[in-house]
Amino acid sequence: MLDTVSAPSPVPSEIFALVATIVVSGVALLILRYFLPLRATPAFYLVPIFFAIFLPAAIVLLVPIDLSSSARTEDAATRGIWLPDRVLLVSWRITYWLTFALTWFILPILAEYSDAGHREPYAKLMYSLRSNAQYYAIVLGASCIGLISIFVTYGFSFSSLKDVVMALAYCWGLIFVIYLMGHGLVSIPRQLFRNANLNGRLRRLQSHAPALYEKMEDSLLKLEDVEAQVAELKRRKIGSARDFDDWIEELAELAGIPDSGLAPPSDPALGAQVRAIPTVITEQYMATLARELIRARHARSRYVIEWNRLVQEAAETKAVLDSATSKKLEIGEANPESSPWSRTTILTPYTRYLLHYHVMPYVRIFLGSVLSLASVSIIWSEIFKVFGQRFSISIIRFTVVHHWVDSKPQVGFGGQVVSTLWILYMCAAAFTSITEVKVWRGRALTRRNTAYESAFWYSQQVAKLSVPLSYNFVTLLSEDIYTKTTFYQFLGKIIDFTPLGRWFDFLFPIFILLPVFATLFGMYGRVRRFLGFGLVITDDDEEEGEPGRRSYAAAGSWREGRDLIDRDLSGHSLSRRRDEARPRAAGAGQGRSAPVLSIPPARGGGASPVRSPVRGGGAAARRAGSSRDAWEEPTEDENFFQLLGHRMKNTVDTFESPRWLQEIGEGVRKPKWMGGSDGNEGGSGGGGGGRPSDFRRWFGGGNDEGRVRL
Repeated sequence: MLDTVSAPSPVPSEIFALVATIVVSGVALLILRYFLPLRATPAFYLVPIFFAIFLPAAIVLLVPIDLSSSARTEDAATRGIWLPDRVLLVSWRITYWLTFALTWFILPILAEYSDAGHREPYAKLMYSLRSNAQYYAIVLGASCIGLISIFVTYGFSFSSLKDVVMALAYCWGLIFVIYLMGHGLVSIPRQLFRNANLNGRLRRLQSHAPALYEKMEDSLLKLEDVEAQVAELKRRKIGSARDFDDWIEELAELAGIPDSGLAPPSDPALGAQVRAIPTVITEQYMATLARELIRARHARSRYVIEWNRLVQEAAETKAVLDSATSKKLEIGEANPESSPWSRTTILTPYTRYLLHYHVMPYVRIFLGSVLSLASVSIIWSEIFKVFGQRFSISIIRFTVVHHWVDSKPQVGFGGQVVSTLWILYMCAAAFTSITEVKVWRGRALTRRNTAYESAFWYSQQVAKLSVPLSYNFVTLLSEDIYTKTTFYQFLGKIIDFTPLGRWFDFLFPIFILLPVFATLFGMYGRVRRFLGFGLVITDDDEEEGEPGRRSYAAAGSWREGRDLIDRDLSGHSLSRRRDEARPRAAGAGQGRSAPVLSIPPARGGGASPVRSPVRGGGAAARRAGSSRDAWEEPTEDENFFQLLGHRMKNTVDTFESPRWLQEIGEGVRKPKWMGGSDGNEGGSGGGGGGRPSDFRRWFGGGNDEGRVRL
């Protein structure tokens, strides 16, 4: 009876968990508000995306609570947040199966539904089901071998089917988690170290500017082509187009085309290509056109926002560098699209200069060093996890377990905080890699204007990777700890049900070394060049771990990017003039197809002379003039050996033979039968003012013709 009275009450922990859940919900709503317009987004889109973000965050909160509940300390002062076993089991069941349903069924169907292009909901649903049927067939075919082997060994039952599905889903997610996390564990600290060098940061922004500017211009041309097709379709009032009058009007309104339509293209060939619409208009054609229009609008908005952000970052970095002379940093006019915190001016120009020029680089170096140690600890723990149970060499285990009672590990409140930080960093490494690796069919997250299909896809990846990543973290601890958790009783026993699943869970994380080395030593750039996708080495290869391999084309690209940024800051950008002319040409306030965000004004004087962006043969043109530029203006972030190599190459290229070597042979005259004479005419040397000797004259060929006659 005394033990029952003195038993700790879970009410304070339950209140804390409830408040933490409310806070996590608020954070998920803020994330949604940052990437999507909440008022314009349908509710049946917002709710699944919200849960796809909220549930992984709840898992990050639930894992430390589960650790402390299964191995809580006996001291009330160090005891962490804990919950009863039944509450934890119900929480894990709800969280896991909601995440599973969102990942494999709800989000993929809604993603294709939003990208269908059809007008009627039934047609959208049929398009989505047909598109996902191929995906489900591939997944089912890949899992048939595992299903058959389990059924033959353990018999067919609903319980065995559920166990196989959960184990296969975990293994499939673990493959992506290890790859993405390995990439992020290297890229996040390296980005902090590189941003600490202001000169290098500005040079990288300028090097990325030409490619991004060209993508923005290409997206504009693509959008104009699609809008021209919609305008031509709107002018057609006969035949099968009459059956889709309302649909065409909706597309024209979406494209911002006025009632008078767009003016025909100035180029006749382009006009003929744009007007190449089918004679018979079908529903499939209308759906394809609507899908292309929506994608083109979002692509245009994406590149405009990325370009504005790059220009703003370059302007701010240049302002910090320029403040070294005046010891004052003026922020200038605030960007209306920036956050309220960035528009707030608290510091004086001098203190702002001290903060951004002297303090922030060291802060980035310090954070990069801390995160580098964290990355090394995670990689070490992943590699030696299979040996850590016996030799106790897991670094994460020692940072989480702070209390030992009779060789029994216990997790207190401090261990819960540390485990939360570990999981957050592992999630950040994996989720950051999703946005950095550009292999996702042009999908991107755009502030306040993310396409619905992209939002569904990214939220699906977040939900898919949360459970494998959390359980992978739990297995990095001691076996005496994680085998007692409710998470292991719910999912871990199913994974360890067969020897194959257990060894896969322990051995596969060793392959984290592949993405780590690939990112650290620039293997992606080497593979691209080997396959022919990157013949010219640019600063992108340097970002992938190849410092020192910089071509003259890279030196020309950053100069071109610098000119493009200066021209945009001065207000003379071609895209800006085009965007300002489109509303005037289309009508008052109409015809703007994409949001034109404001760009901060130039912080210095006038813009420097610029070159027009080069398309197609731009790399060759930059290589042609790069040798002179590299000699006149060496790059600032080169090390000693790179600078010495540049100087030696330029010296050899501009080497002139000495006078004594040029005068050899001036005193030797050719005989007349070889075409020579006693005078200066036809002399062989460099002196005398005669034409230089050419062996082709022996065979009857002239110097000017350049031919040899036999």
